[in-house]
Amino acid sequence: MTGIDDVARALGVSTATVSRALRGLPGVSAATRGKVLAKAEELGYVASSSAAHLASGRTMAMGVLLPLIDRWYFSSALEGVDRALRAAGYDMVVFSLGGTGLNRDRVFHRSMLRKRIDALLVMCMELTPEELAALQQLDYPNVTIGGFVDGLRNVSIDDGGAATDAMEYLIGLGHTRIAHVRGGGEYGIEFAVPQQREEAYRAALERHGLDARPQWLITGEFRFLESKLAAARLFDQPGERPTAVFASSDEMAFGVLLAAQERGIRVPDELSVIGIDDHEFAEPMGLTTVRQSPEDQGSYAAELLLGELQGAPRLATPPFQPHELIIRRSTAPPPSS
Repeated sequence: MTGIDDVARALGVSTATVSRALRGLPGVSAATRGKVLAKAEELGYVASSSAAHLASGRTMAMGVLLPLIDRWYFSSALEGVDRALRAAGYDMVVFSLGGTGLNRDRVFHRSMLRKRIDALLVMCMELTPEELAALQQLDYPNVTIGGFVDGLRNVSIDDGGAATDAMEYLIGLGHTRIAHVRGGGEYGIEFAVPQQREEAYRAALERHGLDARPQWLITGEFRFLESKLAAARLFDQPGERPTAVFASSDEMAFGVLLAAQERGIRVPDELSVIGIDDHEFAEPMGLTTVRQSPEDQGSYAAELLLGELQGAPRLATPPFQPHELIIRRSTAPPPSS
């Protein structure tokens, strides 16, 4: 069987040069890489992944650390990461905390992250000072997705800008009584996102001289059921009812829609509802929302790290990923009464 030594011997170059050329790593001229690829094909050489890893010091795997997997944002972002890694011949190693946080010590303070991957993506997690220090000491590139971590680079939409777009749209329709369903901080999930979107909600009300009523700020934990229950309590309060609800995610907006339906509150005649995400169910449910693409964010973040592994300059601050207001049938001007 033809080996890497045979290719190197036929070209009169070192095995290290052949290995780097075959893997597309820097330090090999385009002409030499072309000769190596041609000779390898001519001789029928098939690279051994274990040998390539030993020669390069690389594992050919990228880690993704996330709180849990069974959320739309997480699974969509993972699909984007996997898409980019498959195209580059990389494997994805997922480190999930399972929604409990009990695995954090195993992840951060043992050898799991240090020996099995070439780069790391951290998704929607708050990190303790000790965990942040541990990541910053690692000698491979890393980036966060979907939630800012002080001291690390982040790939995400402008969460405050997306919330502002949603609020300005509702206010532009004429709504003055607007409630907000915010996410929670369970297990550090999307820790920065709820705060940024809530701050944008409050700022929009203040700009337009509108009241931010404490009883109209409710928590849905980024989950359908929790938001449905919270919205039910909101609608069952005595006194004036909001004419619009801005939910910090589509899944929470779905809960608001169901709670309204169960109480005979007509959407959008009596109540307008807007979310953020453009979840796969948003279009069939007619939900007005601010679209983002977690899949594209995951793919972009993975490609960013893959480029750096191949010698590309480190991008200090990645640009915000795009978001877009999508108007559907869940919003309308408030009732005239």
